[in-house]
This record gives sequence, C-alpha cells and structure tokens, in this order.
Amino acid sequence: MGAVIRAWSRAFLSQWHGKMLLMSIAPFLLALGVWAVLLYLYLQPLVDQLHALFTEHNLFATSTSWLRSLGLGALTSVVPPLIAMLALLPLMILTALIFIGVVAMPVIGRHVGLRHYPQLEQRKGGSILGSIGVALGGMLIFIGLWIVTLPLYAFPPLAVVVQALLWGWLTCRVMVYDTLADYASTEERHQILREHRWRLLMIGVISGAAGALPGAIWLGGVMAVVMFPFLAAVSIWLYVLIFIFTGLWFAYYCMDALAQLRAQAVLIEE
Repeated sequence: MGAVIRAWSRAFLSQWHGKMLLMSIAPFLLALGVWAVLLYLYLQPLVDQLHALFTEHNLFATSTSWLRSLGLGALTSVVPPLIAMLALLPLMILTALIFIGVVAMPVIGRHVGLRHYPQLEQRKGGSILGSIGVALGGMLIFIGLWIVTLPLYAFPPLAVVVQALLWGWLTCRVMVYDTLADYASTEERHQILREHRWRLLMIGVISGAAGALPGAIWLGGVMAVVMFPFLAAVSIWLYVLIFIFTGLWFAYYCMDALAQLRAQAVLIEE
C-alpha cells in the first residue's frame, strides 16, 4: 500500500511539470478535431435514426412511463439525443486513450525513467502497434459492457460505481503495457502483472472513479442536449488530463516494481 501512495504523490507532483501540462495539448486537439468532424457529419443522422426507431416501435410510450416512474419525466423529450450521447461517449474515450497512448505515454515513460530511474535498461518489450492493439481490444470489451450497463444511468450512484470498475480494468490493462513498453521485456511485464495485480487494479479503480466523473456531466437532461458540443469538448479535455495523471501514477509504480524485480534478479544470480 505504501508503494501505491508513494507513486500517487510523485505522479501528483509531476502532473504540474511544464512538460506534462504542454503534453496534454496535442492529444486534446487531435481528439477534438476528430470529434468535431464526426459530430458535424453524423450526430444529427444518428439522432434522426434513433427517433425513427422509437416512433416505429412505439418506444416513446414505454420510455416515458419508465422515466416518470423514476421521477425523471423531464427527460422524456430528449431520450433519443441522450441515448446518442451516451453511445458516443465510449468512442470519445477510445480516441482520447489511443492518442494518449501514442502521443503522451512514450513521453511519460521517458520523463519518469530518465529522471528517476536512469539505471534501468530499456529492453523494448512493447511497441506502438502493440499499444494500439491492447487499447482497441480493451475498448471493444469496455464498449460492450458499457452498452449493457447504460440503463444504470437512471441510478447515478450505481452507474458511477460500475463505471469506476470498468475504468479500473481498462486503465490497468492499457497503462501497464504503455508504461513498460520501452523499459521491460515481455516476460518482465507479465511477471509484474502477476505479482502486483491487485495493487495495479486498485490504482485503476481509483483512477476509474475519476474517469467516471466526465460522464456525469452528460446527465443534465435538456441542458446536456443543448450544450452538447461544449460538453463534448470539456469531456475530452477532462479525459486527457485524467489519462495523463493515471499514466504518471502507473509509470511511477511500474518503474519502481521493475527496478525491484531486476534488483532481486541480480541478488539471485549472485
């Protein structure tokens, strides 16, 4: 537990380093540019298709009755746009995660490694393609589970808990790979995952609780629909900041674990 807290404190201090603050700009602008184009081209057609689907299958009556029974009758007029927004949210996370992995994580790894662990040899057990593959594979599972749990947004506290758990699993899967890609061999990465699994998951779940917060701003009903472009930009920016801090936290913990692993290997050889 002490190692987790120590890594958190070091990540918190590094978050305010000029390089880390500047580094958040590129992934944010890339993700924002991609989603500005996609929302301009496809948001209205998606909302129209959902509206037609609700009309064809008389789903408005069902959704209205259900929402009123929950005391959320104000949302009945914006159900299709809200569903569209909640369906797009995981894809926004995907783009932010991939851009962070490709643009930011190599910089984070070098920043932490060169400043605090200069003695560690870089054994290149990962690659950019591997990072993208891990991120995409994790996101496919994440998106499926996200869709299944969408009804939980009717109960915000429960939704936050479930999303934190999902984020915990995803961030652990992606960040450990990205953090150790340059420094650890494949065997060392797998050993660290086995020996530190629960503490890494703890870091992921705590980060996941923070990662669930941007989704909460989409629960504003009518105002969320009216301010959708602004809220989308704010969500992407928050995800980028959260990913960078999470990357730093995992980097400090995993680098420390790798240094200890190699120190133990040297003692065994002696």
